[in-house]
Amino acid sequence: MNPSPIVYVIGTFDTKGEELSYAAERVSACGCKVRTIDISTGVSGAKVDVSNEAIADCHPSGRDAVLKQNDRGSAVKAMAEAFAVFLPQQKDIGAVLGLGGSGNTSMVAGAMQALPFGVPKVIVSTLASGNVAPFVGPSDIMMMHSVADIAGLNAITKTVIANAAHAVAGMAQHRLEKPIQSKPAVGMTMFGVTTTAVGKLRASLQDSHDCFVFHATGMGGQCFEKLIDAGFLGSAIDLTTTEVADFLFGGILACTADRFGAFIRRKIPCVISAGAVDMINFGALETVPEKYRNRKLYQHNSAVTLMRTTPDENAKIGKWIVERINQMQGQVHFVLPLKGVSALDAQGQPFYDPKASQALFESVKENWREAPNRKLVEVNAHINDQQFADAVLKSYRDFMV
Repeated sequence: MNPSPIVYVIGTFDTKGEELSYAAERVSACGCKVRTIDISTGVSGAKVDVSNEAIADCHPSGRDAVLKQNDRGSAVKAMAEAFAVFLPQQKDIGAVLGLGGSGNTSMVAGAMQALPFGVPKVIVSTLASGNVAPFVGPSDIMMMHSVADIAGLNAITKTVIANAAHAVAGMAQHRLEKPIQSKPAVGMTMFGVTTTAVGKLRASLQDSHDCFVFHATGMGGQCFEKLIDAGFLGSAIDLTTTEVADFLFGGILACTADRFGAFIRRKIPCVISAGAVDMINFGALETVPEKYRNRKLYQHNSAVTLMRTTPDENAKIGKWIVERINQMQGQVHFVLPLKGVSALDAQGQPFYDPKASQALFESVKENWREAPNRKLVEVNAHINDQQFADAVLKSYRDFMV
C-alpha cells in the first residue's frame, strides 16, 4: 500500500470550484495528499496548488495563447495543449481525477492519455454516457457519468463526485506493484475469425513468453501499438490486420493512418499476416451504407454485419499494408495463408472467394520491396490450420533466437 500518494484533482475552478473542492476534500479524507490544478481559460483567482496561469505558461506559444483568446473554443483547445505538456512532466502522480462538462473533459482527456499505463485516471463527465472513444482512446482512463450536470452540489452530484473521489483514492493507495517481467512480452492481434490461429500460437509460446492479445477492433490496434511505442512489447505477431480494410472502406472498426507506425518507429521484430482482411465491419444490418446493400453480407449477430471485400479492395488493402512494411527497419516476416485469411474465407464458407484472395496476394507480391530485414513467406494453408501456425512460429523464432 502506498501510504501517501498524491492525487491530482483537475478542473475549471472558476466555474466548478465548489464541486472540485468537495472532490479534493473527499480524496483527502481517504488519506491521500491532494494537488488541485486549475485549467480555467479566463481570469480565475482560485485558491489552488497550481494556477491556470502556470498551466497556460506551458503552452508552446506562451500564456497569452491560452488566456487571451477571443473565443471559448480556441481557449479550450489551447488550454488542452498546455495541459498536455504540463501533466506528463509531473513525476509524483499517484492518480488523476478530472470532473466537469464537455470543455473540461476535452482538456483533461488528452493529457491523461499521455500518462503511462497503470496510473489511475478517472474523469467524471456529463459526456460519459455517450461515445467515450475520443476521450479514452488507447488508454486505461475510466469515465463516470455525472448523471446530473456538474452545476452545484446536491444529493446526486455529491454522491457521484464522492464515489469518484473514493474510487480514485483507493486506486492510488492500492496500486498493484509493477510485476517483474521474467519473460519477453509479445503482442498479438486477434479477431473471432482468427481465434483458432492465435490460440495455437499462444499455446506454443506461453511457457517462454508473456503473450498479450489485442482484439482488432480499431481501438484494440491502437492499444497494441501504444504499448509498442511505450517499450512494453518487445516483439509482435500481428496476425489480424482487418482494421486496415475498415479504414480504407468505411467500416466501423477502423485503424488510423498510423497503423504499423509503432513498428516503424521502434524497429521491433515482428511477424505480420493478412488475417480477416476479407471483411469490412458494420453494425446491425440496417446500418450498412446504402452503396453496399447489394454486396455479399453476412450477419455475424444482430449487432454486427460483415461485408466481403472485392478483388479490387483486396488489392488496395495489400498495397497499403506492404507500403508500410517496406518502411520497417526491424526484422519482419509477412506470412500469407494462401488458402484463406479467416474462418469465413475457408472453402465452403460464406466469404470463400479465390479471385479476391488472389488479388490480395498478387498485390502484396507486386508491391513488396526486398531487403535483408524483410521476408515474404507464402504458406499453402488456411490461416487457422496448424501448418500456418507452424510457419508463423518458425518465422518468429528465426529472428528471436
